[in-house]
Amino acid sequence: MPQVRERKDDSIRFILNDSEVALSDVAPTATLLDYLRLECRLTGTKEGCAEGDCGACTVLVGRLAGEKLVYESINACIRFVGSLHATHVVTVEHLAARDGTLHPVQQAMVDFHGSQCGFCTPGFVMSLYGLWLSNDDPSRADIEKALQGNLCRCTGYEPIVKAAEAAASARPSAIFDPITAVRDETIARLRALQPAKTITIRHGEHCLIVPADTPGLATALAEHEGATVVAGSTDVGLWVTKQMRPINPVIFINGIAELQQITESETGLTIGAGVSYSAAFAALSKAYPAFGRLIDRIGGEQVRNMGTIGGNIANGSPIGDSPPPLIVLGATLTLRSTEGTRTLPLEDFFIAYGKQDRKTGEFVESIFVPKLPADDLFAAYKISKRRDEDISALLGAFRISIEDGRVRSARIAFGGMAGTPKRAASVEAALIGKPWTEETVRTAQGAFETDYQPLSDWRATSTYRMLAAKNLLIRFFLESSGEAAQLHRFEPAI
Repeated sequence: MPQVRERKDDSIRFILNDSEVALSDVAPTATLLDYLRLECRLTGTKEGCAEGDCGACTVLVGRLAGEKLVYESINACIRFVGSLHATHVVTVEHLAARDGTLHPVQQAMVDFHGSQCGFCTPGFVMSLYGLWLSNDDPSRADIEKALQGNLCRCTGYEPIVKAAEAAASARPSAIFDPITAVRDETIARLRALQPAKTITIRHGEHCLIVPADTPGLATALAEHEGATVVAGSTDVGLWVTKQMRPINPVIFINGIAELQQITESETGLTIGAGVSYSAAFAALSKAYPAFGRLIDRIGGEQVRNMGTIGGNIANGSPIGDSPPPLIVLGATLTLRSTEGTRTLPLEDFFIAYGKQDRKTGEFVESIFVPKLPADDLFAAYKISKRRDEDISALLGAFRISIEDGRVRSARIAFGGMAGTPKRAASVEAALIGKPWTEETVRTAQGAFETDYQPLSDWRATSTYRMLAAKNLLIRFFLESSGEAAQLHRFEPAI
């Protein structure tokens, strides 16, 4: 285990298993995986893909969410050490009792032969442990969702699922479980680690900044023009591990409480830019059920626990999953800087490929999503090579209101069809005022060529994207016209 270093005001401080760590000399691009393996010799955490895809590096990170202590599975290979301030990192070495007795999750993996070559096993154990902590009676669907981000080449997964089912019924005393036994103590320790001011650490020519609040973030951006803002690092992590891109200086914002809030009002939802997909899931699923189903297909559980909706927007990727449905729902974006705040429609934020309407020193503070009228039809469909844990080839979102059998309003947006998330203005115009019939929809399909000229790449050809987009409009029509039961039979294959 690492020794506790001399504590300084400007240091990254967190709990690793049962020891407090203080690091005053750490590179902005240092990953948790490398720190665990190379510095701490905790080699149970493996490197498989170095891009958050295989789950071999899964650990748990506990954080304070209001008065609660929440533990989430994350990918250590793309999680930066600088983002760990005031958290509790738990690795597989911490699970067994001091006398060597295995934790019920570990014992179940032995009893049900859930391990063969063993390389992926620690990651599976940690994902299942995260589920074990949060769900006393998981369904098979809950188990499969928890394991979306873990890949195994040997077992076929069935023994691992059976192990999860068996472990769920095994509840040892609080004294045995390493997290439950000291939860109150851990909460107190993490509260004591909460930063009162911005933390700045210089590592040679490199610099990392951890603001304590949004005013501190605004100041940091004003003082460090061109800094890389990192929330979940599900994208930026790959810039470092795969592309070797310089990102100095780095501002880590995942610990800012003001950015973690979700507020519900009569008019809609306000979602802080630092809210993760997992944290937003319940609120979005309740208000917009199709959005919840889409979130279940964004990465694996580890990626959803790290990735943020604000980061997905700010990154400006044309294949980001959240902008198309947010655009059709009429979402607005609030940007903040030392000069104050400004709000704009989300669709206006995306100007061109790699270019957004964000001025120097501004950051995404929150997203407001208006309440969906009860009679409006809304759906979002993701097309990818794998159903789970894959990047979109294209993603279509649809919102239609019908009055007296005719289309009163239409909002349609796609990702993966242009250099930005983009509305299908010509398709919308071809629908508005017309009867909501298959004939109208078939006619409107011809307007897609006016709205989009998609590119060909390794995810899909231009021809495929165009055809798929047109077919998704037909799917939306059929589902909204009573054919949903038949179509949903085939949804898992899409």
